[in-house]
Parts: sequence; structure tokens; C-alpha cells
Amino acid sequence: MAEIVNKVAQSSLKTFNLEEYYPDGNRQMIDIKDWLFEGIILKEKDFRETLKHHDWSQYKDTYVALHCSSEAIVPGWAYLLITSYLQGISRKVVYGDYELLNSILFEEVLSDLDVSEYQDKPVIIKGCSHKPVPENAYLMALQKLQPVAKSIMYGEACSAVPLYKRPKK
Repeated sequence: MAEIVNKVAQSSLKTFNLEEYYPDGNRQMIDIKDWLFEGIILKEKDFRETLKHHDWSQYKDTYVALHCSSEAIVPGWAYLLITSYLQGISRKVVYGDYELLNSILFEEVLSDLDVSEYQDKPVIIKGCSHKPVPENAYLMALQKLQPVAKSIMYGEACSAVPLYKRPKK
């Protein structure tokens, strides 16, 4: 009986798994609707008083996304004021949802990433993930890898979708 050979394992194909670069740490969402009068009106004095007495320690070492789920018109300074309370407590604060928060975190990680190990190699960007990898992270990964990789595919080795192949000179 012939031996089964794993040709993928023997190839020079390199897998780029974004899940490996997922920034660990708790993520929390602050919906400022709960701090508005009837959920839609920001009364400055009351808002400031609420922030002053809020337990900010619950955000220690977390990534925080600020948003307002109501149709309220919130002045920009309100988010700045909340951020000033989180400064030195949380790891990062963004205005938006979890998707945007994770996109920004991945942007920071990928911007400094050394991709020299992928130089002139066929690369597959792994598509499945157990962690919430945002779609933007895949776009960023492609942009980071394309200048160095010989070719780039997406998915799994058994069913990859070709995305890029460096033109021959």
C-alpha cells in the first residue's frame, strides 16, 4: 500500500492566521444612552455628575467602545469627557462598536508586524477563526503581505481562493 503524502505540509506555502494576532484582553461597550435624560437629552450638569460618581474601575485594563444606541444628538465633548475618565484605566477607548474597536486593535498590531518570513512565498490567509476577527483585519493583512508575497490565497489549503499572484518580470 502506498504511503499517503501530505503535499501541503511539504510545500513552501505559509499560512497567515489572523487569530494568532488577536489582541487579548476584555472588551466593554459603554452606551451613553443610559446617562442621558430620558435616553435622548444630554443635560450637562447631570451628565457630569453621573460621570463623577460612576465606578470606572470596572474598565481597568479593558478595551472600551463608546456609542449611543438612541437617536440622541450627542455633542462631541461628551465622548471626550468620558475618555478623560478612562485615561490611565483602560487600555484603549474608541468611538464605535466592537467591530471598529477590533479593527483598530488589529491595525496597531499589523502595522508593526515583520512579514519578512513571507518574502517570495505563497501565502494563504486563513479564513476561519474562533475569535472575532473583523473583516477589516483581512484587508489589512492582504495589504501588508502583498508587497512581499509571491502569491496570496484565502481560506484553507484544501479549498483556497486565489487573490494575488506577483507578475513575472
